[in-house]
Amino acid sequence: MDRMEKEILSILAQKGPLTGAQLLEATQMEVLALWQACRREPSICFERTGRRFLRLDRNVQGYARLSPSIRREFLTYTLVGLDSQMDALKTQADTMRRQTQHISQTKRELAKEAVLSAVAPIADKESILEKACFLIAGDVVYDMSHMVPRPEKSTGEMVQGSDLDIIVVVENDLSPELTDSLDRAIHKRKHLLLVNDREEIDYLIKTISRVKDQLKFDIFSSMVACKILDEAQFLHGNPAVFDHVKQLVSEYGIPERLRSLEKQAALERESAENQLLQPEVETTRSDYLNLFYTHAEEDEIY
Repeated sequence: MDRMEKEILSILAQKGPLTGAQLLEATQMEVLALWQACRREPSICFERTGRRFLRLDRNVQGYARLSPSIRREFLTYTLVGLDSQMDALKTQADTMRRQTQHISQTKRELAKEAVLSAVAPIADKESILEKACFLIAGDVVYDMSHMVPRPEKSTGEMVQGSDLDIIVVVENDLSPELTDSLDRAIHKRKHLLLVNDREEIDYLIKTISRVKDQLKFDIFSSMVACKILDEAQFLHGNPAVFDHVKQLVSEYGIPERLRSLEKQAALERESAENQLLQPEVETTRSDYLNLFYTHAEEDEIY
């Protein structure tokens, strides 16, 4: 056993179980080396508190990978302890799961409040509520939202963890003037949330015609749009428009195509972890480092 592993075991014996992030802070090690050392030591146990789900990433061959990344899963959603700490490990993991679910529910409620506040002052809001549905997607729908600070994409300002992915689908005959009014209202609310609460809204408004075009699943941006429409949940507006969108997603065979990509991503994840644990691996050249150090954990929405 080398010095690094002895230090990890000593820290866990005194303070464990710990999240990957807490262990990283305690050891001051490089995160990949810490993950490797923990995974290779047989007396160290893990309890994963989150689930894995499909993300589409331009930087990955075939576009499909699992989220969270190996690094994010280890730091945020994994408890590390000794085999003698199994009871405490499982108890703390249950607590973490409840906390993550609570964060997701809080962010879901914040997203709905933002939508309600945006729509309320519009003069003809009844027409919008008749011809539009507001959807929530991203980490929230998987109960995987977190509060780890990160920079907002456009400004670099630090925000509180997972963003709020909101998609608005409108009937083709909603007037452009009303659509513009809605766009301005949501954008104003986006700015207020960023400044006052350090919460990020990422939103997009699209027509049913645009949805049908994207359901061709033929280019990367359309694939991402399909994935988001498949996972999205109803937030506000007309449930009939929401049902129409989900019917179209089903008719175009999107769920089956996404499940196939998810299986592919799961196999790649297993291969990546196995390769990164090989003692002879030249990690700076590993084909799988992009599944450990991902450029971003959020989807762009299209």
